[in-house]
Amino acid sequence: MFLNGDENMEWADLIAAALPVMLKGALYTLMFAVVAMVLGLLLGFVVALLRVGKVPVLSQLVAFYVSAMRGTPLLVQIFVIYYGLPGIGIELDPVPAGIIALTLNVAAYLSESLRGGIAGVERGQWDAGLSLGFSWWQTMRHIVAPQALRLSVPSLSNSLISLIKDTSLVSVITVTELMLATKEVIAQTFQPLPLYLGAAALYWIMSASFERLQKRVERKLEMAHQR
Repeated sequence: MFLNGDENMEWADLIAAALPVMLKGALYTLMFAVVAMVLGLLLGFVVALLRVGKVPVLSQLVAFYVSAMRGTPLLVQIFVIYYGLPGIGIELDPVPAGIIALTLNVAAYLSESLRGGIAGVERGQWDAGLSLGFSWWQTMRHIVAPQALRLSVPSLSNSLISLIKDTSLVSVITVTELMLATKEVIAQTFQPLPLYLGAAALYWIMSASFERLQKRVERKLEMAHQR
């Protein structure tokens, strides 16, 4: 496939030959990141609501979840879900195990971003909603949450960019994303330096693309807010 692993193969030719495999891995990386981000955003929003809610027991439980997920390495969390859960009868394939681990991890960070956004909304907005006869939930849904989401966009976008890079860790459970795809090519060519540099370039391109998208979203939200 790669000239029988010729160690003298030119870097440009090597990257060109490996690119289709690495791009396929990059697509899996994007899939993992987007799916985990969407699920993590939904879970993070629920956690943030429970954190600011008026039920102490639930608030303390989700606070412990956030502390545990932020205070332990993602790699350990992946190992616990994929290798540890079978010990109690729960066996997961690599792909769902990776998505669950990434989702639970990023949701903890997103919940804090959203909670900060909710806290950043002026108290007068709450009072205005309640004075109109809205319930706590209606005030949150129609008045506070949209403003909190706008305030949280920079932090949420940074979490997505970090998530793209964190997907490389699921390669340890044999998920063929960009990093594992790169390692498989290296096993055939024995030239790690150009291929790891190529993988780094792909990660950078994906991250930079989402960074540009983030700035565009921020500008549009700011223009809409000023109207």
